[in-house]
Amino acid sequence: MLNKIFPHLLKKHLYQKEYPITNDYTLLSLYDEYKNRNYGKIIMEVVILALKLTAKEKMLLQDQKAHEELCIKKYQNHSQQAQDPQLKQLFSSLGQKEQEHLNSINQILAGQVPNVQQNQQTGQQMMQMEQQVQQNQQNQMPGGTMTNQNDSTLCSDMLATEKYVSGTYDTTIFECTNTNVRQVLNHIQKEEQEHGEQIFTYMQNRGMYNPQ
Repeated sequence: MLNKIFPHLLKKHLYQKEYPITNDYTLLSLYDEYKNRNYGKIIMEVVILALKLTAKEKMLLQDQKAHEELCIKKYQNHSQQAQDPQLKQLFSSLGQKEQEHLNSINQILAGQVPNVQQNQQTGQQMMQMEQQVQQNQQNQMPGGTMTNQNDSTLCSDMLATEKYVSGTYDTTIFECTNTNVRQVLNHIQKEEQEHGEQIFTYMQNRGMYNPQ
């Protein structure tokens, strides 16, 4: 295909290294812009077709989209209902992460592969800050346990929700035919599990959850 379009531009080191072509993508068009013609320098831009999702992938991703939308709503509502300021902040920050998950799902459904590396770094920094705040406030709590029944119920609800949503990603990941999409969904699932860990830690520090 490329030989027929631009035979004079086909130098393997130009497009194979800078624009790796895999089975995940299909080249739609290739056009060139000459810059500094005296030296024959060429800028090449590759335009790629959208991801081709199977009917089952689309169905499962739509389910995940609905799950993420539900998580966002619940975290927003629970943040308003929580009495502990720290729990309010925890729910609010986790809701923001769920919004990032929703954005990623929407990108995939639109035929794009999200770049999660930057979000991953931001998420790790946020998690470290939250863990430090939890530790500081735990040290300030007299007796180490102060249980609020309303907050405990909210936490239990979100912990159960995170368990369910994390589990649903298993099926979606196994049905993915695109390696890059699978990696994105693996990243999201890992963060869902981290959300559950943060809620569990909060509950355990306050005597709301004592594993036997």
